[in-house]
Amino acid sequence: MSEKIKIAVDAMGGDGSPSKVIDGIIYNHQSNKNIFYKIFGDKNKISPLIENKINKEFYEIFHTENAIKSTDSPLEGAKRGKDTSMWLAINSVKEKQADIVISAGNTGALLVVSKLNLKMIENIDKPALSALWPNKKGMSVVLDLGANIECSSKNLSDFSSMGAALYNSLYPDEIANVALLNIGSEELKGNEVIKETYQILNDKKSENFNFSGYIEGNHIMDGEVDVIVSDGFTGNVALKTAEGTANFITSELKKAMTGNWIGKLSSLLNISNLKKFKKRLDPRLYNGAIFIGLDSPVVKSHGGTDYVGFANSLDVCHRIVKGNLIEKIKQNL
Repeated sequence: MSEKIKIAVDAMGGDGSPSKVIDGIIYNHQSNKNIFYKIFGDKNKISPLIENKINKEFYEIFHTENAIKSTDSPLEGAKRGKDTSMWLAINSVKEKQADIVISAGNTGALLVVSKLNLKMIENIDKPALSALWPNKKGMSVVLDLGANIECSSKNLSDFSSMGAALYNSLYPDEIANVALLNIGSEELKGNEVIKETYQILNDKKSENFNFSGYIEGNHIMDGEVDVIVSDGFTGNVALKTAEGTANFITSELKKAMTGNWIGKLSSLLNISNLKKFKKRLDPRLYNGAIFIGLDSPVVKSHGGTDYVGFANSLDVCHRIVKGNLIEKIKQNL
């Protein structure tokens, strides 16, 4: 793709913005010269951070002093108006002036404003919030992570198609194995919605992904399944549990390795392996949830991440657009 991919960036969302966002853009630009950054926010704050760091042919600043606050409810955020940095960034995608939008701001407001501005893909009833999770063999796509508390069998079937398309857009040479998150691996386990979805996917025989049945929570990280599908309630609980477990393990390991001289000596002898372990669980490397089901993808960077995490979210944006996510979703449906 010779033409630059245009990413609309809400520069005012999340902790430490706009400094974190602009540093993330600068860091991302060092390894990718195929992106044009359309930056929405307070020009007086943004310009000193980016001038002389990136050539002006790679970015443009769209000035607004208004921003949606992290403390706003989704409705309050939407009511702040069409001149907020988030709304303007999303609108630029609506007007086909950008290929994709990213924000580290208020998640609820981002979902509401996105749904107000962008159309749904035909035959999709509900959008889903998805993200990348590490596993033993690489990465998995997991959805829904909280956008829809209750789902029908059609919704879960749609999520399967969209998740497979997302995985294939990120990893173009692979065919996704898709599974439903359930309380057991047997066909008769689970509630009626799960069992109905099982039958739909089992009968569908899609050429674009393989249906692998059910997967239990303790096998999410095995790497045998590429796309894991659930309703938003279950998916969000699973996400928060995984994050908490990862934080607990790294915290306890740090205590064990620094608590006494034996631990400190052991950590020195194993410093290379410890660095690899820390990097594997570094949440910044998996930053970037994707709101899919709309006619343009919307990426949500974690509000508390640093510039490295934001840069990784920009990389996700680039890979999604380059991988023709929307077209792949339509093909899967």
